[in-house]
Amino acid sequence: MTFQDNAKAATENMRALFKRTPLHRNDHLSDKFGAEIWLKREDMSPVRSYKIRGAFNAISKALTNAPDQRLFVCASAGNHAQGVARVCAHFGVRGVIYMPVTTPKQKVEKTRIFGGDAIQVVLEGDYFDETLAASQAYCASQGAHFLSPFDDADVIEGQATVAVEIEAQLGRAADMIVLPVGGGGLSAGVTSYFGTDGPTYTFAEPAGGASLALAVEKAAPTALENIDSFVDGAAVAKIGAKTFECLKDFAQDQIFAVPEDRICTTILEMLNIEGIVLEPAGALSVDVLKDIKDQIQGKTVVCVTSGGNFDFERLPEVKERAQQYLGLKKYFMLRLPQRPGALKDFLGLLGPDDDIARFEYMKKSARNFGTVLLGIETTAEENFAALHERMERGGFGLQDITGDSALADLVI
Repeated sequence: MTFQDNAKAATENMRALFKRTPLHRNDHLSDKFGAEIWLKREDMSPVRSYKIRGAFNAISKALTNAPDQRLFVCASAGNHAQGVARVCAHFGVRGVIYMPVTTPKQKVEKTRIFGGDAIQVVLEGDYFDETLAASQAYCASQGAHFLSPFDDADVIEGQATVAVEIEAQLGRAADMIVLPVGGGGLSAGVTSYFGTDGPTYTFAEPAGGASLALAVEKAAPTALENIDSFVDGAAVAKIGAKTFECLKDFAQDQIFAVPEDRICTTILEMLNIEGIVLEPAGALSVDVLKDIKDQIQGKTVVCVTSGGNFDFERLPEVKERAQQYLGLKKYFMLRLPQRPGALKDFLGLLGPDDDIARFEYMKKSARNFGTVLLGIETTAEENFAALHERMERGGFGLQDITGDSALADLVI
C-alpha cells in the first residue's frame, strides 16, 4: 500500500473515536487578504488539536503488532499529551505522560481529564528536550512503547489524515496549504500525502523556535542554542530526523519565522472578531498570511489551525504583547520634578487618548527630581511622538524602556 492508501485507512479507523474536523471558509480573512481563505479547524478536535491523530495511529498500530503491550510513554508540551491520554483511555491501556514544568496549567489538567485513571502525568524539565530525555530514560527502564510527538513514521502517517480530510472536504485542489511547524510531524504528513506536484506550501514557525529554517540551512537537523517557549505547542529546539527527511527539499523562502508578539495580535483578532479561540501555535498559520499577502490574492488557501488549548490566564500577557507590538503601549522612566504641582503639570501634558496603565515611584530620595516607572496606553502609535514633544517642552525627562529587555525585565 502507498502512503496515501495508509493515510486513508488511518482516517477511516479514527472515525471510531472522533468525526472529522470542520473545514470552514473564513469570510473575515478572505475579505482582508483578497483570497479564498479556508481554516482546517483542528482546534475543534476532541482534544482541541490535531495531535490525537498521530497518537491514535501509533497506538493502534502498536497494539496490532504487539497486543500484549499495555504501557505507553510520551513527552509533550501539552497537545500530544492530551491526544495520547484520550487514546490510552479509548484502548484501555496505561500511559505515563511527561510534560515540561512550564506547561500551562490548563493543558496539564485537560490531559488528566482526558486520560482519567488510564494515565499518569509527570512534570519534569523546563524545556521540551529535557522532558523528552527523562521520558525516554523511563520508557527504556520499563520496557514500554515510546510515543514520539512527531518523529515517528506512524505519527507522521496519522497526521496525514488532516490532508485526507482537506481533500474530501474542499472538493477541489487548494492553491496553497499553510502549515505550522514545531517538530514537523503535521507538515511531514500533509506534504507527503499531497506531494510536491500538489498545492504549494508555506511553513510558519515561531521566531524563537525556527528549527526547520535552521535545518534547511544546515542540511541536517540542528539544535537551536536558545528557544522562546511562548509558543509552547511549536517551540522545539531541533526538528525531527524523520520529519526533516520529508521536508528537507523545501526552500528557505517557503519558511517564515513569525514574531511571538505579532502572534498575540492574531490571537486577539480571531477571538474578538471571529470568536475563535486559538493557542499561540494554532494561530501561526493565520498570522503568517501577513507575510504572504502578495502571493495569495485570488487564490484558494487552506490554513491549518492546529490547536485551541489556550489558557485564559495568559490573556493579560497576550494583550500586553500585542499592544507593544502594535506600538499602542510603552513603558518609560519619567524624571519628575519634586515640586508642588509637578504631577498636575505632567497630567496636563497627556493627550486625550493617552491612558496611564502604570505609575510607580522608583526613587523618592532625590531632592530635585524623582524617578517614576510609567506605563502609557494609547489608541494610535503616532500619539507617542506627540507626547514626547510635549514632555520635552514641559521640562520632563522621558526615557522609553519598552525595547530595553534587560531594564524592562527588571522593573516591569
